[in-house]
Amino acid sequence: MSETAADPATPEALAEPVVPVRAGWMSLLFFANIALWLGIYAPIQVLLPKQAELLAATDKEFVFGLVTGVGAVVAMVTNPAIGLLSDRTCSRFGRRHPWTVAGATVAALGLLTLAIAPNVAVMIIGWCLVQAGLNGMLATLMSGMADRVPVGQRAQVGGLIGIAQMLGTVLGAAVVVVMLDLAGLPPAYAVCAAIVLAGAAAFVLRTPDARLPVAFRPSTRLREVLAELWVSPRRHPDFAWAWACHFMINLGNAFGTLYLLFFLKDAVHYADPDTGLLIMMGLYGVALVIGAVLAGHFSDRSGRRKPYVLGASAVMALAALLLVVWQTWPVALVASPLLGVGFGTYMAVALAMLTQVLPAARDRAKDLGVVNIANSLPQVVAPLLTTVILASFGGYPALFTASAVATVIAGVLVTRVRSVG
Repeated sequence: MSETAADPATPEALAEPVVPVRAGWMSLLFFANIALWLGIYAPIQVLLPKQAELLAATDKEFVFGLVTGVGAVVAMVTNPAIGLLSDRTCSRFGRRHPWTVAGATVAALGLLTLAIAPNVAVMIIGWCLVQAGLNGMLATLMSGMADRVPVGQRAQVGGLIGIAQMLGTVLGAAVVVVMLDLAGLPPAYAVCAAIVLAGAAAFVLRTPDARLPVAFRPSTRLREVLAELWVSPRRHPDFAWAWACHFMINLGNAFGTLYLLFFLKDAVHYADPDTGLLIMMGLYGVALVIGAVLAGHFSDRSGRRKPYVLGASAVMALAALLLVVWQTWPVALVASPLLGVGFGTYMAVALAMLTQVLPAARDRAKDLGVVNIANSLPQVVAPLLTTVILASFGGYPALFTASAVATVIAGVLVTRVRSVG
C-alpha cells in the first residue's frame, strides 16, 4: 500500500502523505540515522580532538576548531545543494536513494582519508569529505519525514530521529574509545566508515523511494536553481522563525558540547576524561530517549509543538547555567541528563514543526537542506566564537553562559511561529 495520498493529478513523489508509516520503515530510518550521526559525532567528540593533539599538541584547540569549522562550511553548502538535486532527480531508483548511497560512499572515503592523515592539511580534506557525504545523506534521510510521514505521526518519527542522533553519538564514542585502546586511530576511523555504509545500504535496499516523473521535475536552469536556494522570510515568515529557532538551539548545544573533552580535562580536571565523557554521554542519552519518546507521544496526541520547544529551551538553559556556577564532576553529572531531556524533547517536536512550515512539496529536500544549515552553521560559528570566549571572556563559565543565552533566545523565536500551535 502506498504511504502517500492517492491523488491521480499528483505523482506519489509529490503527494502529501496520509497513510501512517509502518514499524519496519521507521526501524530502517532509525538505524540509518544512527549510522549517520555516529559518522559525524564519533570523530567530533573523540577522534578529531585526539588527532589534533597528536598532530599539534600545543595548538590542539585551534587545530580542532579549524578542522571542524572548515568542515561545517562544506556541510552548510552541501546539504541544501544535494537536497535541491534530489528534488530534481528522476532516476528509476527514486529521488532520494541514489544520493543516500553517494553520500555514504563519499563519507566513508573521507573517514579512511582521516585514518591515514599525516598532517593537518590532509585532516581537513578528510573531514570535508566526511561532512559533504554525510550532509548529502542527511538531506535525503530528513526528506523522508516530509515525503512519507503524515503530520499526525511526525513528532513520533522526529523523536526516533532524535534518539538515533543520541545513540549515534553515544555508541560512536563507546566504539571509538574501545577501538583506540585496542588498535589505535586508523582502525577506529575504518569502523566508523563501515557502519556508515551498512546503515545507508540497509535503508536503501529495504525501503521504497517514489520515482518523480520527468514532466513534474522543477526547472534545472542554473539561474532558477540558484534562486530556489533562497527562501524568502517575507513570503514564508513561519519558516524563517522556525529556522532561526533551530539555529539558536543548535548554537547553544554546540557551545555546550563541542569542547566537553577539553572541559573535563582542563577545567574539571577529571582523571580520565575519555571515560568521563562516556559517562556523561550515557546519562545524556538515557534522558534524551525519555524526553524524545514522551514529547513525541504527547505532541502528536495534542497537535501542539511550541509549548514543548519552550520547555526544552528552558531545561537546556538550566543545564548550561549549572556549569556556569559549578564546574565540578558531580554538577556535570546533573547537567548531562538535563541537557539530554531538553534536547530530546526539542528534537521530537522541532522536526515535526519544521516539516509543517515547508514552503512547497516539490522542494521538500531542498528546503530541509536549508533547515539543516541551522545544524551546520553553528559548527562554523561556535568554534570561532569559543576560541575568543575561552581566551578573552572568562573561560568555560562564559562559554556555558553563551550556551544558556542562545537556548533562551530560541524559545523567544519559536513564539513568532503562527501556523503551528
